[in-house]
Amino acid sequence: MEFNIERASGEDAEMMADIIEKVWDDIDNKHWFVADDSEYTIRILKEGNGLGYKAVEKDSGAVAGIFIVALPGMKEENLGRDIGLAQEELKKVAHMESVAILPSYRGNGLQYSMMQRGEADLKKMGYKYLMCTVHPENYYSRNNVIKQGYEVVLTKEKYGGYIRDILLKKLF
Repeated sequence: MEFNIERASGEDAEMMADIIEKVWDDIDNKHWFVADDSEYTIRILKEGNGLGYKAVEKDSGAVAGIFIVALPGMKEENLGRDIGLAQEELKKVAHMESVAILPSYRGNGLQYSMMQRGEADLKKMGYKYLMCTVHPENYYSRNNVIKQGYEVVLTKEKYGGYIRDILLKKLF
């Protein structure tokens, strides 16, 4: 199978939220993935607080997976605060937020491809710190982001008591 990685628009927000929900419903270890609710996903994409990407199967046009980047700015949830970034650096942080690949399309490197596309766009936009959180036992996602140059910089409780590795990749 071949895929195109495309930027999503506000019109894609509900479809993306549906894919996140379908993937979450299918996960055995629910504590590994804190699914963004549809309101959050729609807000990120329609209000310009983030970027969305979709992997589209070339032959069928089916959306195989999605990726959301949040741009937290100076908000309290900025992961840069967790690692002690200076106040002026917080505006340069992007969260590699949610990746959801439908089960029948897994194993095609879509998480990697979508994250690489997002990283290229963020670099052009002037972002310097790419951050994400992964459950320490979610080896697939953890190894995928480490393979892309992210490093575990802290492990702590996030999202209402879920233990997470916080990973960082610097773009300079």
